Amino acid sequence: MIHNRSWAEINLAALERNLRLIRDSLPQNVHYISVVKADAYGHGIHPTAARLMQSGVDVFAVANVQEASEIREMGSGWPILILGPLLKEEDEALIDFDLIPTISSVEELDRFEKLAQKHQKQLSVHIKIDSGMGRHGTWWEEAEQMIKLIAASKEINICGALTHFAQPMDRAFTKEQRNRFLSVLERTKIHRQKDFLVHADNSSSLRSFDRDNIFNAVRIGLLQFGVSPPQESILANLEVEPVLSFHAKLAMIKNLPKGTTLSYGRQFTLKRNSKIGIISAGYGDAIPLPCGNRAHGLIDGHPYPLVGRVTMDQTLIDLTDMKNEIKPGQVVTLIGTQGKKEILLTELANHADTIPWELLCSITKRVPRIYTTKRE
Repeated sequence: MIHNRSWAEINLAALERNLRLIRDSLPQNVHYISVVKADAYGHGIHPTAARLMQSGVDVFAVANVQEASEIREMGSGWPILILGPLLKEEDEALIDFDLIPTISSVEELDRFEKLAQKHQKQLSVHIKIDSGMGRHGTWWEEAEQMIKLIAASKEINICGALTHFAQPMDRAFTKEQRNRFLSVLERTKIHRQKDFLVHADNSSSLRSFDRDNIFNAVRIGLLQFGVSPPQESILANLEVEPVLSFHAKLAMIKNLPKGTTLSYGRQFTLKRNSKIGIISAGYGDAIPLPCGNRAHGLIDGHPYPLVGRVTMDQTLIDLTDMKNEIKPGQVVTLIGTQGKKEILLTELANHADTIPWELLCSITKRVPRIYTTKRE
């Protein structure tokens, strides 16, 4: 029997509670677009999407055709929006899996028209408008003409419009982006079509729902997984629960004398005779390289500092000030709760000089995901 050296626990019941809490906080006319790209931010697309389907999302959004096909093979009742640009050789998948692409160029329009003609089937699309991100999308000053071309096409049904904010915390630039996007919609009036979705906000950028707001959909990503947005968001005070926790076993403990230097690069020198534990996980699992000499791990509900450089397969932890007797084989929590102590994902990300999105996506394949599926 093979035992897990490290593992991530995914609480699907917490995911469902989070979804219901978020949905209850949104106006009834606002559609819940669940963003589950990058393997549902490292949580595992199949179990996660299955629970979200049961819990009442309106639309799924992913980065590419591969991700979309995995969700479609699970069920046919949900629209699936592809946020990124398609490669030409991926176009056929739009028909095969009944997917909705985002469109932003005349070249894409030509390809999609030919695809629809070939299959004698109208293709639904969302137009992506670049309001200042400088990435995927029709530049906002050219968007009106692009919308006219799409609207004139018999093969294409434009059923949504979206943009993406570059820096939600920069309120002035976000307002400028929002105004650029809205000016395109107001000039073209496309949002007045029945069942047309208008979305720009994710949980970080959402500020308000005015009565005359034409936005009727919100893209929800990390918030549904229990990572709260900045305080500026109107969803910041929702008491969402972390869905993922990360743990590893303590492989061994050794006594080392004062003056010993630890790990690669000798970046940490012991200032006293010390008791050092070896955690059976490193950056080849989910502990980022910069976390050495910065982050902590929980054992028996007490925090102990990580020391020395994190290596690929092991990480050192200073147990000299242990509160209780600690033995090899005990669980070290790097993300999550032990006793009354908790290490948040955002805390570990800060120690790693990165963002929660990257940290979640960096949990490697050799870390088993263990799912708690009990419905509350």
